[in-house]
Amino acid sequence: MEVIERKENAVLDRVELTFQWNHSGESTPSLSEMVDAAAKAEPGADKKLVFVKNVNTRFGMSRTSGMALIYGAAESASIEPNYVIERHKSLNETESKEKKAVESEPEEPEPEEAGEGDEA
Repeated sequence: MEVIERKENAVLDRVELTFQWNHSGESTPSLSEMVDAAAKAEPGADKKLVFVKNVNTRFGMSRTSGMALIYGAAESASIEPNYVIERHKSLNETESKEKKAVESEPEEPEPEEAGEGDEA
C-alpha cells in the first residue's frame, strides 16, 4: 500500500490517508488487509479505530484506491455513520473470535508408545 496523501485533522482527532494499492497478479485486497496496512502506515494506530472508505478498483486494472480514517479515540470515531461502524465492528469481532479459538484449542496429546508387556 502506498500512501498518496496524509492529512492531520486535529478538529476531528483523526489522520486521513489517501492510498493506492497496486496488486498485480493478486486479487483485490480485502477490507481487513486494507485496515491492517493503514494501521501499519500510521505508527501507534489502533486497528479498532481505523475506518476504510471510498475504495475503488477500476475494471481491468490491478490498482485499488481509497481513504483510511485513523481516529485517536473511540469518542472521536463516533461521528462515523452507523453502517460504517457496523461494517468494521464485524471485522474486529471475527478477529477476536479467531484469537479466542486459537487460544482455547487444546494441545493434542502425544501418542503413547507400546509398553514392554503389551502384546499385539
